[in-house]
Amino acid sequence: MQHDVPAVVLDLSATGIGIVRSLAKKGIKVYAFDTKGKYEIGKTRFATCGICPNPVSEGAALILFLTRMAQKFGQKAVLYAGSDDFVQFISKNRFVLSHYYRFLLPKHTLVEAVLDKRLTYELALKSNVPCPKTYAINNEEQFEQIIHQITFPCILKPVHSSHFRSNIDHRLYKKAIVIEQPSQLREEYLFYRPFGELMVQEVIPGDEDCIYSVKTFFDEQMNLIGIWMNQKLHQFPPHFGSTALALSIRDEEVIQLATTFLKDIQFKGLAIAEFKRDPRDGKLKFIEINSRIGLTQALSMACGVNLAYLYYLSLTGQNPAPVTVQKEGVKWVYFVRDFLSFRQKQKNGEMRFLEWVKSLSGKKVEALFAWNDPLPFVRSFVSHLRNLWGRK
Repeated sequence: MQHDVPAVVLDLSATGIGIVRSLAKKGIKVYAFDTKGKYEIGKTRFATCGICPNPVSEGAALILFLTRMAQKFGQKAVLYAGSDDFVQFISKNRFVLSHYYRFLLPKHTLVEAVLDKRLTYELALKSNVPCPKTYAINNEEQFEQIIHQITFPCILKPVHSSHFRSNIDHRLYKKAIVIEQPSQLREEYLFYRPFGELMVQEVIPGDEDCIYSVKTFFDEQMNLIGIWMNQKLHQFPPHFGSTALALSIRDEEVIQLATTFLKDIQFKGLAIAEFKRDPRDGKLKFIEINSRIGLTQALSMACGVNLAYLYYLSLTGQNPAPVTVQKEGVKWVYFVRDFLSFRQKQKNGEMRFLEWVKSLSGKKVEALFAWNDPLPFVRSFVSHLRNLWGRK
């Protein structure tokens, strides 16, 4: 295989670092960029790293930054996005960027639809994919109407997560807020509404290990080039957060539901489709889609389906053979987040120390730690502890 085409990764979180390492280990020259704060935490020795303009607030400057960078390469580099903000930026500016870079995304309306949770659930329902009951709140009048239709407990969540997160102090941000009664819903809605649009959703019961995540890469012709999946074991924050501990498994029912849905909506490129099994009826319920590589890219490599590399080979015209069989039983842990999640569960009487230690047993990979590149792990660990201290 030829590895002379460089790669550019926009993101230096654990997601971006996973992409960087998976490409650098193949001998590919990698450049990685992010905004100042994330760069200072995530810069890695496996890439030429730097600070770039913010994709949300400095879009024009980022286009100029990337076009100038591309002119130094002498050829089109393969472009990766490690966050929703960078995905939206690339999709919105795809016409200009396609003259300088190689990338593959679904049509722009589809990218926008999966970033808007209201539209995402509409897509799922049109494809007959079971979903939790969802209510969009467009104004306070509508809120008063639907509050009598909602079953409690429920969750209150932002419609546009990345936009909401950029508007609110990080100490106040929550991916989802569990609501126990109408008065609490009214109070939380009035508090969070100034930061962005909100929606209310039915709570699907069941533990965190009822959640499954399928990662795919479909090429331009919607041929499946790579697929693997994992089961979530722990989340941070607990119950309604991002993955903190995951297990590589294969469940054909989940695979079938995800691939059928993605093919139905023509979701080419990289994707993450997430579902939760509802213990009330045993059915899988749709949670969300993301049009990028996921946080658990290190597990992708460990289980033998390196989606970042398959994407590179495909976009450089090397027609990789599909990889659809994964190694099962490997765990992925974002140690600092899993520890903080455990501490919160311990405080709530949900988990004991020995239970947490046992959950970490077996073959595993760490989200950030590497003996030959330890600083991203160290800086991230310190940053998480500082953020926790800042909340107290």
